[in-house]
Amino acid sequence: MLSAARQSLRSYSSVAPKTLKIGLIAGDGIGKEVIPAGRQILEALPSDFGLKFNFVDLEAGFELFKKTGTALPEETVQILKNECDGALFGAVSSPTTKVEGYSSPIVALRKKMGLYANVRPVKSVDGIGRPVDMVIVRENTEDLYVKEERLFQAPDGTKVAEAIKRISQTASSRIGKMAFEIALQRQAVRDLGGASLHTVPSVTVTHKSNVLSLTDGLFRETIRELYDNSQAQYASVDLREQIVDSMVYRMFREPEIFDVVVAPNLYGDILSDGAAALVGSLGVVPSANVGNNFAIGEPCHGSAPDIEGRGISNPIATIRSTALMLEFMGYAAPAAKIYAAVDANLSANLIKTPDLGGNSKTQDVIADIIRRL
Repeated sequence: MLSAARQSLRSYSSVAPKTLKIGLIAGDGIGKEVIPAGRQILEALPSDFGLKFNFVDLEAGFELFKKTGTALPEETVQILKNECDGALFGAVSSPTTKVEGYSSPIVALRKKMGLYANVRPVKSVDGIGRPVDMVIVRENTEDLYVKEERLFQAPDGTKVAEAIKRISQTASSRIGKMAFEIALQRQAVRDLGGASLHTVPSVTVTHKSNVLSLTDGLFRETIRELYDNSQAQYASVDLREQIVDSMVYRMFREPEIFDVVVAPNLYGDILSDGAAALVGSLGVVPSANVGNNFAIGEPCHGSAPDIEGRGISNPIATIRSTALMLEFMGYAAPAAKIYAAVDANLSANLIKTPDLGGNSKTQDVIADIIRRL
């Protein structure tokens, strides 16, 4: 999937025109307001890309769980697997206390679809936020997110809670490979004249192996071994590493030094949300859940019940996630067109939602970006 995207940077005509079927999962809250933005952008792509789209609306989320007792219907999973070429996922509400029988549908969907990587580009636009151009590649299937917890009573009668942190060689190796491939793909864009803060591709492995020598140690060692054994492929990539606490410090002090960052699930989750502060808002940061044969674009923000229904949610994270989905499907040229239109909107700094200090509506921003396509 990545190599196809890299090839299409050089020759879009190598990808035969076709009709793509995209699953739309609005989920909860403002997901219902921003997912239509992704559809509108795809429908507005210039015809010279030779792409047409069919869409299917699918259900998942906490609101669905409250109605039916099911957060992720099997029908949704089967339609994605058997009928769709890609998908967009809006947002999901996450209750802060345990709700019997409920678990996150997006976490379950990642596992069922084999989407082992969460890819989050964080890039500043001239004059907005800190100078940053990085991609955080988060392992998506294990670590503390295996959700194997137990509550028991200590000998003194007090409660103790435990959680399993699982790191495997298999998952670490495939996420490391994904990170190296993304670094090469980004360099291919730069070689074609794409603007960037970086001149050399690099991958920074983030871990806490000085304390967690077995789990984080295995993550670190596996990626280093992959690099050492694949010099013919990755010789041009500079491999670095950073302890997670100093990674947080350096990411905020000098974000411009990081190109691709690869991390276990929990650290990747925290780093990617924190990195959004460097570019103004979670409302502009995209992500994609990626496996070997499928990609789901997913904005990084939550369901935002405080602004639900007011028409002021920022659609840019979803629009960029739509482009990211296309990129991982092998359609890098239309993805680049969408990125450029979004960057032009942000650079103009005129039509923006309240999270960016403006007073525009969601649909105003969508219309402006479509105009710039």
